[in-house]
Order: sequence, then structure tokens, then C-alpha cells
Amino acid sequence: MRIIPAIDIIEGQCVRLTQGDYNKKKIYSSSPLDVAKSFEDVGMKYLHLVDLDGAKSKKIVNDKVLEAICSNTNLIVDFGGGIRSINDLEIAFESGAKQVTVGSLSFYEPEVVYEWIAEFGADKIIIGADVKDKMIAVNGWQSVADRKIDEFIEAYSAHNAKYFVATDVAVDGTLTGPSVDLYRILLDKFPEINLVASGGVSCLKDIEVLKSIGIEGVIVGKAIYENKITLKELSVYVD
Repeated sequence: MRIIPAIDIIEGQCVRLTQGDYNKKKIYSSSPLDVAKSFEDVGMKYLHLVDLDGAKSKKIVNDKVLEAICSNTNLIVDFGGGIRSINDLEIAFESGAKQVTVGSLSFYEPEVVYEWIAEFGADKIIIGADVKDKMIAVNGWQSVADRKIDEFIEAYSAHNAKYFVATDVAVDGTLTGPSVDLYRILLDKFPEINLVASGGVSCLKDIEVLKSIGIEGVIVGKAIYENKITLKELSVYVD
């Protein structure tokens, strides 16, 4: 199982939100690059980098932060936030991202994302799904779409998507534990996908449980910044 520490960016700073609420923002560092280097220093190999300004602006904003991290570390970076066009996708890859997470667009314009999977390869495109009560959450998590998460994954699997990040909005940023039951259901139905868990991780026990059910990767954010889990503790999971 891959351990994937997270950095969320607003105005060039490393922040965390609670349940995706921009009004519940806490700044942890003015240097995302220094934070990324601290992950690499303990042996971390992966990084989940989110451009929250981009998500709000519906286009990439913090590509320079991505470029700086990719140029000055050996971390394998997946990048998301504001990926709405082929131009955004190309900027992300040119800036050094190894994978790109497509969120809102994957719901609103699936045909476009199907084409990207075919053109760039399934290993390059991660399908991001925000979930509330097993339904897809949209519009900054303020509303729930009439689409079940399993139907959503099934459609993308039929178009060869391999990587999925599922975030339960009810627990993201709350440190109350991940949605293990949701992930277990999805893995039982789609054993062939690489499912990455996101949201709620608060302790090493959470990570152990996710590993036991077959999660391919787990994104750890707030638990690191609030010292609920130390980087040294996380490093034991790195191959």
C-alpha cells in the first residue's frame, strides 16, 4: 500500500480545510517546497498536491509550486485542482506531475476524460470522486448529484480507468477515521481498480485497517500537520 502525504495550496501556502470549506482554512507553512522536502527526507516517495485556488478558479493557478516541488525533489507527484481543459492537463504534466487527478470534470464531462485516458494512458489519469452517502458530491461538496459512486466507477472502468481517489466529504479534514465500509464495498465490487482512500485518517490504526482491506494507496493530510501521526511513524510503511 502506498502512503501518499498531501499538500493543499492556497495563495502559495500549505493549508488544510475542514470538509472542503474554504472558510475553515488553517495555514501550516508558507513554503510547500520545504514541506515536500520534509516528506522526502524521511523516505516518502509520493505526494498528493492539490491546487485549491485552481479548483475555485476552474483552471490551474499554482503550477509554479508544482514545478518547484518536481524540480527540487524526487517525489512522484499526482496533481489536482482546476483541471478543466487539455491545456491544464498539459501544464500539469509539463510542470512535472506524473499523474493528474480529474475531479469535477470527470462528473460533468466524462466523454472528455474518456478521451484523455485513451490519449495519455490510464496510468496518467486519476479519477477523483467526492462522495456523500454513497452518492457523488459536486459544486464544492454543497450538493449531491443523482449518481451513485459505484455507477460512476463502473462507467469509468468500462473506459479503462485504473486509478480512483474516493473522498468521503463527511469525514475529510475531521480526523474522525476513514470510511472503511464504503471502501470495502467498492473494492468488493471493483477488485481490479487501484483505489486510493482519502479523508478522515487520524492514526496508524486507520492505516492498518485500510491496508487490510486492500486499499492501493492512502492519502494522509491533516493527521500529519496536527501531529496525530509522525512522519517517522509513516516511514515504516515505505518500501
